[in-house]
Amino acid sequence: MPRPLGGLRVRLVVAFAVVAAAATLTTGALTFREARTGVLQQSQDTVIEDFRERVDALAPNYPFPPARPDLASLAADVARGGRADNWRVLAAYRELSATSSPGDTFEELSPAMRAAVGSGPATVFQRVSRDGRSSLVVGMPVLYAGPRYSWERSGLELYLTVSQQEEQGYVEALVSAIERAIVVALALAVVLALLAARGVLRPVRELRRATRDIAQGRLDTRLAVRGSDELADLSHSFNETAAALEESVAELRRMEAGARRFAADVSHELRTPLAAMSAVTDVLDEDAVRLDDDTAMAVRLISEETTKLTGLVNDLMEISRFDAGAADLHLDEIDLAESVRRTLSARGWQEAVETELPEPGALRGRVDPRRLDVIVANLVANALRHGGPPVRVRLRGEGGRSAVIEVRDGGEGIDGTVLPHVFDRFYKSDTARSRSEGSGLGLAITAENARLHGGTVRAGNHPDGGAVFTVVLPLRRDGAPGPATGREKAIPAVHGGTEKAGKTAGKKRAGRARPGGRGRP
Repeated sequence: MPRPLGGLRVRLVVAFAVVAAAATLTTGALTFREARTGVLQQSQDTVIEDFRERVDALAPNYPFPPARPDLASLAADVARGGRADNWRVLAAYRELSATSSPGDTFEELSPAMRAAVGSGPATVFQRVSRDGRSSLVVGMPVLYAGPRYSWERSGLELYLTVSQQEEQGYVEALVSAIERAIVVALALAVVLALLAARGVLRPVRELRRATRDIAQGRLDTRLAVRGSDELADLSHSFNETAAALEESVAELRRMEAGARRFAADVSHELRTPLAAMSAVTDVLDEDAVRLDDDTAMAVRLISEETTKLTGLVNDLMEISRFDAGAADLHLDEIDLAESVRRTLSARGWQEAVETELPEPGALRGRVDPRRLDVIVANLVANALRHGGPPVRVRLRGEGGRSAVIEVRDGGEGIDGTVLPHVFDRFYKSDTARSRSEGSGLGLAITAENARLHGGTVRAGNHPDGGAVFTVVLPLRRDGAPGPATGREKAIPAVHGGTEKAGKTAGKKRAGRARPGGRGRP
């Protein structure tokens, strides 16, 4: 799985790089400023001190007031006392001036500096950059001792220009060193960030894998707790949560298994007395015409409720077999359209249901006839009971690989809040209703039967109104692979048992398959 650009690893690397760059730049800037100031200050102090010493030593030896040749000689002597290649000296006395190098224009000397030297006794200096070359210009007035221990200006002024290319080279070397330090610091920051990200992301990746394992049902997954930092606390909390979840799920599974066993046991125990009650109610139904009205009404009520109870017990037994994984498929290659017609005919729904079926023999498949009958019967009964007319059943093939059965009614459709729960067991869309004509298991059994065939069933609302249930069953021929789930048994192509069972169910359910308002499935 590709890592996003905004992943934790990228953020850590960027954060380390930014911090390292900021720290290095700040340190480099401060170091550069201090080093540059130190280099230039040291050079400046050395030059001024040397210059002052040379002037003090040579100026008294020249005649005063000096002539132009005297000024030139003084300037040359002062220049020779310093670094011969770098020192350029200008000597000036009032309107006269001379330089150590004939023809030197001394362009670095500004009028402002000339005025500053001429107006005060202090030594003046200035750094000048011209054509990319840096120079230090120093100006100094020559003083003599006056009365009462005072110093008087003689009018003689000396100016010195010294190239600072060597110092500039030191500064440029310092800049290069700082740049290299920044690159090294950034590289080191990236390496440290990757190491830190690895240390941080390893438990995060382990936590992600453990979370996925939990989501896939492996509730015994635990993390190794290392250290005592926040990630260790997170791993410890995950382990506690996983242990609590495992215990809760185990308890829920025990309770669910107990409830299923209870339903299966109760259903099984009820079958025998219900069979006897059904036999008695059949006899009472035949004699009801000879009884008085009140007694006949009571007999019919007992018969109807016994029929409903029998249907509920049968549905509970069926759903218990699904839960226990004991549901079998008895596959047979049949004409699917003919099977749908038999389901409707066996329950007397030919007039109440519109059909759109293929021609006989056009769509065949290897399915369990009894379970296909249950699927169609439950969906049609649900449409008649909870929907509105007209109820339509449509069967078609899809790509030669599957059969699609659609059952649509003309009612108001299924509410959006109810739609996700229509296949839930015993779900009621109206919680105020304590009982319903159905068992509440019909659609759940339909879904289980479709799944057992390797198919699907879904519920929805048609754009033109009404609810529509769609079943998709894979088409298989004899010898083709069986369904993905369930246990499969092949039987000969005999439909007598199925037809008889369908007629019996039709007799018991025909009275209950009445159209009505949308309720629970």
